[in-house]
Amino acid sequence: MQRPLLIALIVIIGAIAAVAYASLFTVHQTQQALILRFGEAKRTITEPGLNWKMPIADTVVFLDKRILDLDSPVQEVIVLGQKRLVVDAFARYKIVDPLKFFQTVNNVAQANSRLANVLNSAVRRVLGEASFQAIVRDDRPNLMRGITTQTNQQSTSFGVEIIDVRIRRADLPEANSQAVYRRMQTERQREAAEARAQGQEASQRVRSRADRDVVVIEAEATRLAETARGEGDATRNQIFNEAFGKDPEFFAFYRSMQAYINGLKKEDTRLVISPNSDFFRYFNDPLGGTKPAATSGQ
Repeated sequence: MQRPLLIALIVIIGAIAAVAYASLFTVHQTQQALILRFGEAKRTITEPGLNWKMPIADTVVFLDKRILDLDSPVQEVIVLGQKRLVVDAFARYKIVDPLKFFQTVNNVAQANSRLANVLNSAVRRVLGEASFQAIVRDDRPNLMRGITTQTNQQSTSFGVEIIDVRIRRADLPEANSQAVYRRMQTERQREAAEARAQGQEASQRVRSRADRDVVVIEAEATRLAETARGEGDATRNQIFNEAFGKDPEFFAFYRSMQAYINGLKKEDTRLVISPNSDFFRYFNDPLGGTKPAATSGQ
């Protein structure tokens, strides 16, 4: 009797465990769950924890609670002025109504496909009313906020909320980019040549001014030097005159000595001159007679 009872107890415990396994499920912090009973939505679970469902009849659909990525395909947009731009945008969204999300798009892959079309349309509408400068440089943050608002208006029917839209890249098409690059390169080369020419002109102007200043300074220096030399010569002559006036004989002797020093050098000096010349007056007569005495045999 004990063995059948043990077997029955094990069977009952197994049945209870199977029912509990089929009835209980866990919702993680990054998830939210939708309970379907025979395909019809019954309730939504957004808080994490242990929950229950009716075995066999209920099905649990788990949906992501985190912020999801939406990468839009690169598209060409015509902006104001009929200019074409290649725009690469992306969005971030989250599921705020699991039931509506499940009923409209069913899963994240379908949601991304539908939302990509909505995002592309919003990008074309908003950027189509903006100028090239506003998109590329001046007003991109406001334009992205406008795209976010318009995308949200159409995506609420999917049970999602667009958190943010960003323009990753907004460039001219490749052919236009090359043309703009060549035009910019030509413009920069022109500016460089102009700056170089202006620099050469300024350099030549400075050099000419410096050359003129050199001539003026040299002329002024020459004038001052000649003036100083003339004043020195005048002073020297005045000193000589005063010395000659005080003692003419000594002055004549001094001048003769200077003449001997300058005229009779060590480098084998030869003079072809008469011995009776006045140049030798102090050789034979220390008192400086007017003519040297004639020597015998000359």
